[in-house]
Amino acid sequence: DRGLTDVVEAEPNNDPQQAQEVTVNCAVAGTSDGNNVDQFRFAAQAGQRILIDCRAGRLDSQMDATMTLAASDGRLLASSSDHNGRDPQLDFAAPAAGEYVVRVYDLSYRGGFPYRLVITDQPHVETVFPRAVQTGQQVELLALGRNLGGATASDWSEGELQYQQRTFPFRAGLEVGDMAGGYRFQVHPTDHSVLPTAATCTLTGMQFQAPDSGLAQAHPILVADSATTLESEPNDSPDQASAVQLPLVVSGRFDRPRDADWYQFEVPESGQYGFDVYCERINGRADPYLVIVDDQGNRINELDDFGHRINAFDGHLRDPAGMVNLTEKRTYKVLVQDRYRRGGARYQYVLAIRRQQPDFYVAVIHSQNPGPGGTTVWKGGSVYLDVVVHQQHGFNDPITITAEDLPPGLSVAPTVINNNSRGTLVLTATDDAADFVGPIRLIATARTGSDGDTELRREVRSYARVWNQDNSSRPMREHIVAIRDSAPYRLEWQQDRLEVEPGKTAEARLRLIRRWPEFDQKVTIQPLAFAGNFKLANTDLTGQQTELTLPIEVQNGTRPGEYTMCVLGQAQVPFNKDPDAKDRPNTLVSLPSMPLTLVVNPPADKAP
Repeated sequence: DRGLTDVVEAEPNNDPQQAQEVTVNCAVAGTSDGNNVDQFRFAAQAGQRILIDCRAGRLDSQMDATMTLAASDGRLLASSSDHNGRDPQLDFAAPAAGEYVVRVYDLSYRGGFPYRLVITDQPHVETVFPRAVQTGQQVELLALGRNLGGATASDWSEGELQYQQRTFPFRAGLEVGDMAGGYRFQVHPTDHSVLPTAATCTLTGMQFQAPDSGLAQAHPILVADSATTLESEPNDSPDQASAVQLPLVVSGRFDRPRDADWYQFEVPESGQYGFDVYCERINGRADPYLVIVDDQGNRINELDDFGHRINAFDGHLRDPAGMVNLTEKRTYKVLVQDRYRRGGARYQYVLAIRRQQPDFYVAVIHSQNPGPGGTTVWKGGSVYLDVVVHQQHGFNDPITITAEDLPPGLSVAPTVINNNSRGTLVLTATDDAADFVGPIRLIATARTGSDGDTELRREVRSYARVWNQDNSSRPMREHIVAIRDSAPYRLEWQQDRLEVEPGKTAEARLRLIRRWPEFDQKVTIQPLAFAGNFKLANTDLTGQQTELTLPIEVQNGTRPGEYTMCVLGQAQVPFNKDPDAKDRPNTLVSLPSMPLTLVVNPPADKAP
């Protein structure tokens, strides 16, 4: 944000007579009041167009903010709740010169949650169109907003107020291949949903920011490796379906309530085709669904929400995605529509249809549970990250995750995830590693194609848990790691690579190294995110026991290949943050083992 005066909320401000006086173009740092409201008074000129924006969810606050605007005589003029994700926003043109009062409160009247209240008449871009650009190409983005310099009146409106519009040039100069399936952002994409979901975890693209906008408002753009086009109206019925060609990347919009968009195409060759509707991923406000019908009018498939929700990571989105088998030289029609029949300038989507092109997206999130946290590796020990994989267009090849730009003393063993949506990545620090805080880079690679002759190299996207409950995954530009203190124990394998056949048991020898002399409690061992076709019972290392043989059962039918796995140790460890304290109460400490690579060979009777 630029050109704003920072103000700190001052209590008491819970009724109109006590409303805190502020000015236009200020940003108030406030905290929600339990069972009460915060009130702010400002003066406006007649006709002055003012944006009132309350930021809470976008700042990782758990506040579910609600906002109202009243005239000086108490008349209610406007209200707002979920406008930008769960954050309210009011677009207001003062009907007369005078004072106005903004009321801010949590929907459930909970207290103690921070928020930032912006009152401004600076330029602000609400939305842009289109939302898909081919790499290396330049387009003119039509921006809708208010107080835009050099703008003209728009036919679009929000409530009773018309938007202004102007165009901005935008070039997707970064090659999709060089981006390695990444998403570049300046403003954290946390307002795509009412919860802090991983909305952009399967989006390849970048953000656009208007160069002269007063507020930090960023708009996600899908960057495609093929030509893009725009929806053409009228296309509200099957008879009006827009004729398009494959591969297709089209920017569309539900212009009005009950709008339906139909597309028609002929299939060049038989096979599997991937369908994706990007809406939540590009910060569209619709909940779209997709229907495919053949040339006889038969409904052959309907696609809806997709994505993984694992622990704190929430990549389950309201965007349709899936694969459909189509027949060559037949004509198909596709319907895209909002499930609740809503429409407007912000109800945008991008529809992509193409021949099957297997790919994947990988994300990691720290394992601390419950509560927010980071990735801290204790010297002489290990820590793990939860890995979440979204396979696209039928991708099922092994993925190998490696690390780059590691500081001395920190290692990440190559980790193979074999046809699975989740895994575990272990970071280990040596005994003599120096204290460190900084970013590391994680890369996922795979070989695909009939002969494995195509290498895919993708960035591993970093997420952090920001709340103390599930569905609280926040995207990060970098994955930050800290090396500190000393681990109380370490778990390592006598052999870090074993071979086994399906239907048999691998005997893995685990070693416990107790690094704190006062630590003598048992360590409970349990499997850590094992794939479903591997079984291991929980067991204990007790007393002075330092080694244990773990029987890992491999079920019949397990796909041959490499699998990286580890176990989790849990123990009560005497600990006090004060090194001079005499009392050291037991604290539960969970640490992963070093990784074990299990090579599953084909059954002897099927070996080549």
